[in-house]
Amino acid sequence: MRRPRRVRTQAAVASIFFLAVAGLAAGRAHAFDGTAQTLQPYEMQPLTPPANVPLAPQVRPVDEAFRTGAQALRAGQTAKGIDALGYAAAQGHAMAQWKLGRIYMDGDGVKRDDAKAFEYFQKIASSHAEDYPGTAQSRFVANAFVALGSYYLIGIPSAGVKRDPSRARDMFSYAASYFGDADGQYQLGKLYLEGVGGPRDARNAGRWLTLASQKGQYEAQATLGVLLFRGDEGVPRQRARGLMWLTLARDSAVRPEDKWVVNAHEQAFAEATPDEREKALGYLEVWLKTAKR
Repeated sequence: MRRPRRVRTQAAVASIFFLAVAGLAAGRAHAFDGTAQTLQPYEMQPLTPPANVPLAPQVRPVDEAFRTGAQALRAGQTAKGIDALGYAAAQGHAMAQWKLGRIYMDGDGVKRDDAKAFEYFQKIASSHAEDYPGTAQSRFVANAFVALGSYYLIGIPSAGVKRDPSRARDMFSYAASYFGDADGQYQLGKLYLEGVGGPRDARNAGRWLTLASQKGQYEAQATLGVLLFRGDEGVPRQRARGLMWLTLARDSAVRPEDKWVVNAHEQAFAEATPDEREKALGYLEVWLKTAKR
């Protein structure tokens, strides 16, 4: 709908540019009052930008520290990277706090320290819980809530963090509902299905697992597949649909700890009838076509 206007605009700009070049070639121009003026060569013109043109924002030291830390880690300079990230994190840089949290949580190049990881994730949750969903930073904030939920499920005695499944459900629920985070939705659906941190609710579990599965969270796809294949209270049995989700999940299950996904798919496939397998294949083809759009 806007293409004709853009074409006219481009033509007008081209015309103005042509006239300006022609005027420079002639070496003269006219002021607004009609008097002739001689134009100076480009090298004679002042290079200072007009006052109303905003200058590029200066890079903040805290952002530079984060970049330096990230580059050092990629180069294998762990100590330098952690020092730089530590400076940025102390200044409230959320990305630096998240990166350090993951480093200590996973023991990535350092000794695993769940107490430090929990502290960094907690700082993010306390300061950025109301960040606008959908931004680049909000993904890391949501992940911090998911990490906190995982810690509340098991507790951290060294940090004085007691096991609190109800609190864990709250963390997953916030990540799932406010930020729409797929991992949070999977974890929340799993707690509903297992009855951890609150009453068991298979139907609500299916709802959250479906949302996560539609975003490609393969653990949610596998869990949803089993739920549909077997059926549950408030969840009608849909064996072909369940087999479809299990097939999708198996394609993404590449880690050693994903063996349960492979086993669940093989068992469902072995129990499915030829008709159910054919229907599952049809569902899968439709899903793949839709996902590519």
